[in-house]
Order: sequence, then structure tokens, then C-alpha cells
Amino acid sequence: MTNYDIIIIGAGPAGMSAASVAAYAGLDVLLLDEQPDVGGKVYRNVKQNDSKQNWFGSDYSSGMHLVNAINCNRITKYFRATVWRVEKNKRVIWSHNGESKISTASNIVLATGAQERPFPFPGWTLPGVMTVGSAQILMKSSGIFPKEAVLVGSGPLLYLVATQMIDANCPPKALIETQTLRMMMNSLIHLPLALLNMKSLIKGFMFIHKIKSAGVPRYKSVSSLEARLNNKGLIEFLFSHKGIKKSLKTKLLLIHQGVIPSTEISRSVGIDHSWNTSQLSFQPIIDKWGKTNIDGIYIAGDCAGINGSASASLYGKLAAIKILYNTEKINFYVYKIQSLSIRINLFFINSIRLFLDTLYAVPEEVLFPSDDTTVCRCEEITVGQIKLGLNEGIRGVRQLKTSIRSGMGLCQGRMCDAIVRNIMLHNTSQEHTTILAPKTRSPIKPITLGEMSKIKKD
Repeated sequence: MTNYDIIIIGAGPAGMSAASVAAYAGLDVLLLDEQPDVGGKVYRNVKQNDSKQNWFGSDYSSGMHLVNAINCNRITKYFRATVWRVEKNKRVIWSHNGESKISTASNIVLATGAQERPFPFPGWTLPGVMTVGSAQILMKSSGIFPKEAVLVGSGPLLYLVATQMIDANCPPKALIETQTLRMMMNSLIHLPLALLNMKSLIKGFMFIHKIKSAGVPRYKSVSSLEARLNNKGLIEFLFSHKGIKKSLKTKLLLIHQGVIPSTEISRSVGIDHSWNTSQLSFQPIIDKWGKTNIDGIYIAGDCAGINGSASASLYGKLAAIKILYNTEKINFYVYKIQSLSIRINLFFINSIRLFLDTLYAVPEEVLFPSDDTTVCRCEEITVGQIKLGLNEGIRGVRQLKTSIRSGMGLCQGRMCDAIVRNIMLHNTSQEHTTILAPKTRSPIKPITLGEMSKIKKD
């Protein structure tokens, strides 16, 4: 069995940065990712998209320096690798090409990134409705750009994808925005601090300017969202705008309501989590180096809290620097100087976060959908069924899961837990602190019995 110095799970900005820093200092690294290649969601397929970089912007093309940095013989890379069990003794069980392998390390860095927040409303499960992030995956991996799509929701990614579609000569049919005037007013208190990250603010204004210049209609402060499928196979999207009921017909409805940390692995291994009230999600409890309550396990990037790709890369470096110091690969002087430089950069980059969290807050209609809205897509459980269970005395997420099967499907609650939790809080007298983070059991991801039976020591 090969014993690595570090096993890094996730080859996005945080994972690539941690791997390169550790490897060039002399540590042996195993880098695992379930995607076909490096890059994560942000830099997906960046090596093959040189000719399309004008579509995805300079931030996307800048990921090439991270990709090039992990071309090191001390980094063993496996892609299309599904990690389905992580243990406290730093043993990782993962599947690749139909076989499962066991690898061990002195340290583990979890860099699994973020996932899109569930955005339930009547009709969100219809064919022709997909998330903005999923559409961007198709754009980056296959060069497939949606035509005349209607974009619905809120957040920087909504504007980013809209501008990428415009640059690819496939502008959206319309932007339907759930952001309200109250959210804008509430965010102003955080604007002075956000000005320290002027680059990101300017970038956001440029996105909006490009959308306006392209003549894309924008409907702001919308509510009462509903999607229907008409007899011609088109999505008819209904919404209320300025008190008037409106509708748009489209072949493709792209929805987005921000992102939340991906915490399946950190929850399965027993890492402590807490509720982030501004981002409305559970996130692992870590120290300033990314160290968790389990010795030798670190977390870096958006899976520890949403801050964006630039921050994720720096957090990956911090985790690697801490491990290098602990293994005596760098001295105290290098350890302090390098980490101080990174923390200064993080202060300026993260200064915009509270502003963004408030500006693009999740509207109540999304947190507390109507009774006929499907919440658990796998088991087709509605809000009304959850409320009925709560009225019968159910008080915990796990109890709800065993009673009415919400979160019992293949996704293990990834697509519904955030919404189910808010429904429980809204309809009971409980606080977030009294509802535990959901437990994820192995296998973390769906695998075949054949893969489980063919376990080999790496």
C-alpha cells in the first residue's frame, strides 16, 4: 500500500494550489477528482478551451497557471475517481475504472468546492428546467450554448453566464431576478468594506452593463414563480412583476439561487459543522489554516464557506503551508512570511463577501415554497407532506427522513436538505443550532456492488 504525504480530494482552485505548493516542497501527493480532468467547476476544461477564452473571460483563462503548476512528478493524479469513503485514520477508499482502491496518507485536504443551492418552485422539476451551473458545464465541456434561454434567480453567476452567452452570440431571452430593493438597501451598510475589493465591484458593474447593452430584458423583484409545460413542449414561465402577472415561453429555463458548500465528505468522516446565518448553510468548523477537529484532516476552498475561486486558491496554499511546516519541510521564517502574505490578500479579496451575501440574499419564497412544490426530487416529496409530518410531531431531519423518505434518494439529501431545514424552522419553534447537520453514510456517492467487491490496496 502506497502511503502518501497528502491526499487531496478535489482538483479545483483550492486542490490544485495545495497540491502544487506541497509537491514542489518535496511531499508526495495523491490528487483525486471525479471529473474527467483538472479545473473543478470554475476552470472546467480550460486546457481544451483556448480558442473560446474570449467567451469565458480572463478569469477563466487564468486557471491555466494552476493547471500547469500541478505537472509535477510528485503529484499522482486520478480523474473520474469517485471517493466513497474517508476515515478518521486518513484512509481513503475510492473507485476508478470499475475498481475500488484504498490509499492512506499522513494528511488529507478536502477541496470539494460548492454546489448550487436548491431553488424549488412549482414546475422546477419539469424537462427543460435546469440550473445555470449545469448549463455552464455544457458550455465549457462541450461548447454547447443555450439559445433564447430565460435565466431566473439571483447572484453573480447569473450575470456571468448571461454575459458568456452574449459573447458567444447566444444572448438570453430575458433575466428574471428575485433580488429586491430591500436587499439592495440592506447591502449598503457593507459597501464601504466591499470597496477594498474594487476589482470585483467593477467586474460586476461591467457584467450588468454588457447585459443592458445587449438589449436583454430584465425583470427585477419578481415573485410568485411557476413553470408549466404547454402542449407544444415549451416551458411557460409565470411570475409577478410590479404587481402584474406575466409569462414568458421558452425551450430552456435556467435557474440559480447562489451556491452552498459541498459537505458530504466532511460530514461523513465526522468533522464538526456549524450553521452560517448569512449564507444559510452548514459549513465545517476549521481554524485559520483549514484544520478540522480531526487531526491531519484539512479543508480548503468553498467547501469550507463560500468566498470564490480566488480565495479558494489561497486557502489551498495555506493548508499546504501548515502541513509543510508540521513535516519540517519549511522553517518558521518561511512559514510566517508566506502565510502573512496570503492572509493580507485574503483580507482584501474577502472584503466583498458580506456585501454579496446581503445583496443576493435568498428570498423567503425560495426558503419557504408553497405546499404543492416538490422539494425532494428523488422521492417526489412536497412541502405539504413535510408540513404534515411536522404537525404529527417530527422534529429532526433524520426522523423526517425515515418517516416520509425526504432525502432518502440517490442524492442523499444534497438537493433538498437546505430547503427541508428551513421549512422545519419556519413551521416549528426550533433554532438552527438544535437541528443537527445531516449524517452522510458510506458509500458517499452511488457505486456498484462490483466496485465495492473489487477493493485493491493502492
